[in-house]
Amino acid sequence: MALQTIVQTVARTLAEEMVRDDAVVLLGEDVGKRGGVFLATEGLFDRFGPDRVIDTPLSEAAIIGAAIGMAVHGMRPVAEIQFADYVFPGFDQLVSQAAKLRYRSGGGFSAPMVVRMPAGGGVAGGHHHSQNPESHFVHTPGLQVVYPSTPSDTRGLLRSAVRGQDPVVFMEPKRLYRAVKEELPDDDATIPIGQARLRREGDDVVLISYGASMAETLKAADALAAQGVSADVIDLRSLLPWDQDLVLERVARVGRVVVISEAPRTLSFASEVAATIAEEALDLLEAPPVRVTGFDVPYPYAQDRAYLPGPDRILHAVQRVLDY
Repeated sequence: MALQTIVQTVARTLAEEMVRDDAVVLLGEDVGKRGGVFLATEGLFDRFGPDRVIDTPLSEAAIIGAAIGMAVHGMRPVAEIQFADYVFPGFDQLVSQAAKLRYRSGGGFSAPMVVRMPAGGGVAGGHHHSQNPESHFVHTPGLQVVYPSTPSDTRGLLRSAVRGQDPVVFMEPKRLYRAVKEELPDDDATIPIGQARLRREGDDVVLISYGASMAETLKAADALAAQGVSADVIDLRSLLPWDQDLVLERVARVGRVVVISEAPRTLSFASEVAATIAEEALDLLEAPPVRVTGFDVPYPYAQDRAYLPGPDRILHAVQRVLDY
């Protein structure tokens, strides 16, 4: 058993997958000698060499395009985008080419590749280093989208992503990179993409979140417990596909739900979850679903923490559904 942070888990899991499969290669800006801007690939260049840990030019289009070419020819590339905000120069390659490859070729080709990207705010990074662009990718059939919040989930899901047959957008909550630690066993377990995790059980309200917002959601659940209110807490972990069965089962049992996401409110993934609940479980609800999200503004620098859906905003939303 080893006590590890999320960022340490990323480096360890990538190393394990590179040992397990010679087809796994890493590429991205500064992933080599430096080990990445967050040190998520620290030590891998010295261990595996420049042919498998590849420093690239500052071109996201080239990084993702090269990864697609590698994947089509039998390799399993893991591409790093230094910040999720910088993925857009390579967006067309990912959503127009990688995501469509299996469909366009009638199953003749696939793109077994992973695009890792640190995402989210709360680190005083301003609007170019703090965004949550997951909805852009969830809206793209052919991609899988993952956004864990713990070291153990990061490990199991990253293994599944690297070993899969389709392109995976693997979003990592950089605010939690070194804020969460877990004991990880020495095993080879994977977590299926599309399977949520019930982090806490309760009878009064269901709280649903993912990524860095899970930390704020659990703080809110602790505060509710101190007030005598018990909350189910669901960590979605995967956004495409997402675990509708678990969500609908728990919401039907409790009847009140709050969905939390850092992304801007309009067309956020929280909106998709809330709409699905309203469509599939309306007669079982005691109150309408409520969303707690970021705001429909560019991510601010000066008001970084005010933008995020913290415990106070979550508690206010819970009170709304309890009072309905």
